[in-house]
Amino acid sequence: MAKNFFTRRQIQSKVKEQPAQRISSDYEGKEIFAAGILKGAVIFFADLVRSITVPLTFDFIIASSYKKIETTGYVNIYSDLREDITGKHVLLIEDIIDTGLTLKFLREKLLERNPESLRICVFLDKKERRIVDVPIDYIGFEIPDKFVVAYGLNCENKFRNLPYIAFFEP
Repeated sequence: MAKNFFTRRQIQSKVKEQPAQRISSDYEGKEIFAAGILKGAVIFFADLVRSITVPLTFDFIIASSYKKIETTGYVNIYSDLREDITGKHVLLIEDIIDTGLTLKFLREKLLERNPESLRICVFLDKKERRIVDVPIDYIGFEIPDKFVVAYGLNCENKFRNLPYIAFFEP
C-alpha cells in the first residue's frame, strides 16, 4: 500500500459539506430513494445518507465490471433493487467512477423503470479513465488515474475497512 491520499477528517468534512448539503438543498420538500451500489459504496453511502436532511428510503444493487484491479468491459448485476422506483426521486450512489461503464449501464436500466428523476452521486471521480459519458450530479473528490483503496474500495476484497483513501501499489 502507498501513502494516504485523503484522511478520515478530509473525507468526513467533504461528505457533509459537498454532496450532502447540495443533495439536501436540491431535494428540499421531496423524498429521496437512495440506491447504493455495493460493495464499494457502502461506507460512503452510510456516511452520506446520515448527512442528508430530507426524508429518504434506500436499497442496494450489487453490480460490478471489475475482476481484481481491471475492468472486464461488461457489467454483472448480482443483486437488484427490491423496490419499485416508478415515480420516485432516485439518487444512485457509487464509490468511484472511472470508465463509466457500470454507471452508464445502471443508469439506463433504472431509467427504464420510470423514476420521477434520477441523479448520480459518486465519492471519487477519475475523469482520465472515462470511456463513456455519464451525467454525474454530485462528486466528492476528483482523483488522478491511480488505483485507490480503503473507505469501502478494495483490492481483491481487502482494505475496505480502512477509514481513509490510499493509493494502492501491489
